[in-house]
Amino acid sequence: MRNVKNILGIISVCLLLASCSGFNKMLNSNDYDAKYAAAMKYYNENSFSRAAQLFENLTLYYRGKENAENIGWYYAMSLYQEKDYFTAGYQFKRFARQFPYSDRMEEATFYSAYCKYMDSPDYNLDQSQTKEAIEEFEMFAERWPRSTRIPEVNSCLDELRKKLIKKDYEIAYGYYFIEEYHAAYESFKQFLSLYPEAPMREDAMYYMLESSFRYAINSREDKMYERLQQVVNDFDKFNSSFSNSKYLASAQSIYTKTREAMAQVKNEK
Repeated sequence: MRNVKNILGIISVCLLLASCSGFNKMLNSNDYDAKYAAAMKYYNENSFSRAAQLFENLTLYYRGKENAENIGWYYAMSLYQEKDYFTAGYQFKRFARQFPYSDRMEEATFYSAYCKYMDSPDYNLDQSQTKEAIEEFEMFAERWPRSTRIPEVNSCLDELRKKLIKKDYEIAYGYYFIEEYHAAYESFKQFLSLYPEAPMREDAMYYMLESSFRYAINSREDKMYERLQQVVNDFDKFNSSFSNSKYLASAQSIYTKTREAMAQVKNEK
């Protein structure tokens, strides 16, 4: 039995080596029609890594020729199937530039954005890719508003925007945590302007109010009254928006302290 297993193992290795040898010969071949047929065969057999190598090899030769569009498309799709989203996204975008009148234009534009969506990192990392994905999905929706892809596009956009919301909130809260109150105030203010429907809007408005207060009471005398007045304005907005807030008692305490500080500053003038 052991001898049979050893023989089968040797046969498998030999077949693998023969297969690799045949692929390498095809990769280096100058018979481009045969290479194209082999690339399509590998693609249809779900051997996407080999298909991608052959399609890449064929790209330059077929530029401007009959099969150029197919090669561009299947090269991008092979990379996509291999989950090489960065390179696939680049190739889909390139395809869209090279073949603007292709029947695959809509799909290429979608996949270009979708690859960036798949490559979008966790919210606590750099979000450049996330922003690019949002921009491309929005352009897709504007160009093809009746596309069957629109529900998927909207779902992806929701996920991507949640990342940006969480990222920007954590940045603002980070400033608050390290007691950089002016930076925290400006960051929360921008956050509230950018994301009026954010789920953590109540928290952001409260921490903006507290940051505003702490920044104001530590200001120079000639700036303090003006900044304390801003705290009052921020409290009014918070109280108007969240009259039953879990932070209301703390917010009212800040308001009372602010009024007392304003009266003291006025008396000292």
